[in-house]
Amino acid sequence: MRIMGLDVGSKTVGVAISDPLGFTAQGLEIIPIDEDKGDFGFDRLTELVQHYKVDTFVVGLPKNMNNTSGPRVEASQAYGERLVELYGLPVKYQDERLTTVAAERMLIEQADVSRNKRKKVIDKLAAQLILQNYLDRTF
Repeated sequence: MRIMGLDVGSKTVGVAISDPLGFTAQGLEIIPIDEDKGDFGFDRLTELVQHYKVDTFVVGLPKNMNNTSGPRVEASQAYGERLVELYGLPVKYQDERLTTVAAERMLIEQADVSRNKRKKVIDKLAAQLILQNYLDRTF
């Protein structure tokens, strides 16, 4: 069984998956969503959950730097509650402060990726960092 990491944004959901032993996280893809239309990417997510035999979700919590919660934390928690309703699987939350910044820095420093290309992969890499942080803390 595997753990799926999710970086929930207002326009996309970055998706990462653990290896079967739960040691490493790999970025999978970015699912486009449209909050205004109530499309949260659950059709594609269901395909991934079934394919990888996911048994737990880790959702990033975008807390403020002073550890307070804002509207995006509430949106991520609502997404997590919907995951429980849809799949009946446990949802864990991982503080994701600075993961997008770290992901962008990695893409610039290590891969010299252009700004346009970074936008296409940043959420997937952020999901990978969220999941890897959770795995490192838990196992």
